Amino acid sequence: MSAESSSQGKRALITGVTGQDGAYLAKLLLDKGYEIWGLMRRSSGHSTARIEELSRNAHRQESRFHLLWGDLDDDSSLHRAVEQSQPDEIYNLAAQSDVGISFEVPIYTGDVTGLGVTRLLEATRAQAPKARFYQASSSELFGKVQEVPQTETTPFNPRSPYASAKAYAFYTTRNYRDAYGLYAVNGILFNHESPLRGENFVTRKITRAAAAIKLGHQRRLRLGNLDAQRDWGFAGDYVEAMWSMLQVDKPDDYIIATGETHSVREFCELAFEHAGIQITWQGSGPQEVAIDARGRELVVLDPAFLRPTEVDHLIGNAAKAKRDLGWEPRTSFPDLVAMMVEADLKALQEQPT
Repeated sequence: MSAESSSQGKRALITGVTGQDGAYLAKLLLDKGYEIWGLMRRSSGHSTARIEELSRNAHRQESRFHLLWGDLDDDSSLHRAVEQSQPDEIYNLAAQSDVGISFEVPIYTGDVTGLGVTRLLEATRAQAPKARFYQASSSELFGKVQEVPQTETTPFNPRSPYASAKAYAFYTTRNYRDAYGLYAVNGILFNHESPLRGENFVTRKITRAAAAIKLGHQRRLRLGNLDAQRDWGFAGDYVEAMWSMLQVDKPDDYIIATGETHSVREFCELAFEHAGIQITWQGSGPQEVAIDARGRELVVLDPAFLRPTEVDHLIGNAAKAKRDLGWEPRTSFPDLVAMMVEADLKALQEQPT
């Protein structure tokens, strides 16, 4: 029996369901016949824009999508969620996931992104010990990298409170696998973007600005480190890898990446080009700017967006995922940037504010 056919009737609990990855994963699993229980923080209000169609029908009796209130910093809500959903699979996608903000709220980041995983694993062990558990890990673990490209055996060297919390979560997940026999895996996902990406992330900030400048709603874009290099993929491709990790017989940890690296500067160039604006870089260092054909400064550097410690070069080797899971990325870097710019142009044209 194939994994696809055996998915019919399965139940999945997704924390962070209102986020980018949660929205793509929920749609993927529903298409595979799952019943979905999505965990949502009360402090998120009714921020369900990414899952608007799913949440609109959640109250209907025939719906296979349900929303639960809960938080990774609250043990009782996690135990309740696992007990109520009785999941076959648990996907922990919730976190304080903004690296820059983690420097401003390091204790909160550590509590939710790090210790929150222990709380959820304990709830799993108590309420659904046979459930398969996916932990959303991060390429930020590698920080000041020890080797290029990064593989599953590359040493971690976290450079932010967020990355440190993710390192704690990674080893805790592995420990619950070894100590208690839980089917628990870490997906070390490199940067993955989409039109659903939050506007506080640099990629969406760039595509939103390119669209807004094109339409005359914004004058310029302020950025920090233009030389930072990342391995960017499409979130829709990456959630398929998450699911695949829980379908194999033996739990293990996997890197998910494209194997290509691009700079923030290159991302800017492609985004503005797709919006119909050619930019040229002038100056150097803190004075570097990007101008258009009319000499307008469209991209400027702002020290406020520089981090206390920077991660300069991330690029992943996903050979193990290709070998064990049959997974490969399908969306190219130029196609990803174009997809995001097109979505922002459309959104701003429909609702300029």
